[in-house]
Amino acid sequence: MVELTGGLRADAKTRPDGALDVVSLVVPFYNEADGVETFFREVTSVLERIPGIDYEIVCVNDGSTDATLEQLLAVCAENARVRVVDLSRNFGKEAALTAGIDEAAGAAVIPFDADLQDPPEAIARLIERWREGFDVVLAKRAERSTDTYMKRGTAALFYRVHNAISETVIPENAGDFRLMSRQVVDALKLLPENRRFMKGLFSWVGFRTAQIEYERQPRAAGETKFSAWKLWNFALEGLTSFGTWPLRVWTYIGGGTALFAIVYAIYLALRTVIRGVDVPGYASIITAVLFLGGTQLIGIGVIGEYIGRIYMESKRRPVYIVRQVYRRDAA
Repeated sequence: MVELTGGLRADAKTRPDGALDVVSLVVPFYNEADGVETFFREVTSVLERIPGIDYEIVCVNDGSTDATLEQLLAVCAENARVRVVDLSRNFGKEAALTAGIDEAAGAAVIPFDADLQDPPEAIARLIERWREGFDVVLAKRAERSTDTYMKRGTAALFYRVHNAISETVIPENAGDFRLMSRQVVDALKLLPENRRFMKGLFSWVGFRTAQIEYERQPRAAGETKFSAWKLWNFALEGLTSFGTWPLRVWTYIGGGTALFAIVYAIYLALRTVIRGVDVPGYASIITAVLFLGGTQLIGIGVIGEYIGRIYMESKRRPVYIVRQVYRRDAA
């Protein structure tokens, strides 16, 4: 039986007495039972070869319905460096990532995916740049050959649109995989949002940043949990989380439409004076009505998206609920 105990000391950090730096790996798990064994074998092998550090692996079970939790607890019972945060239900990856970051105690924290598409070997390079004095070290994909053509195109479009309309710039092709110092993590904990777009929050807090490039690998096991529909909603979350441009643009659309209507009205008046009254066409009327009606509905939808965010934030519900935290008694 794995005993429920307190977390590691929150004051773990670089010390002048030569003690090891503690690096926390934060890993959300959702129905990843097929890959748990492979994950720990690959990751611990890499972490144990990195000189000058100690490490902990904070595993967040995000309401898995398969044997993921049982397998995580089995690893936790054997390895004192592994901690398991079991959420009360599936809250989504952003909430699970937040839970893991809140639980992590290391001087540096690295969000990491359980599918091993981000190579564990890159962790040593992140730590190397951190030791040079950087607070954040991004892991940027060198290319996206493992993605489909459609996914590459939509991802490029998302970054282009988001960075054009938002004051917070998200580095292109950089996901959650990065290293953050304790100071950055403490800053993230001050942010009160319930609806969390973590890529944007990581960028918003700032700090001195470096980056490395790496080659993303195919999944080690299992299947992706992000459908096209979930990715679309995730993109909308990002576009509305860090700017009001989607709202402001409707002022310009409305102004442009009104200006066009005035010019067209003047044209009709002049044509009537010069050529007399003719029978108006129903097609043009229907087209105008449908165009204006559709434009108004889109504008209402954008406003509704922001009102929905205000509504959800006003409830002040917690981002996640922890059912239990497990770790092996180090003694």
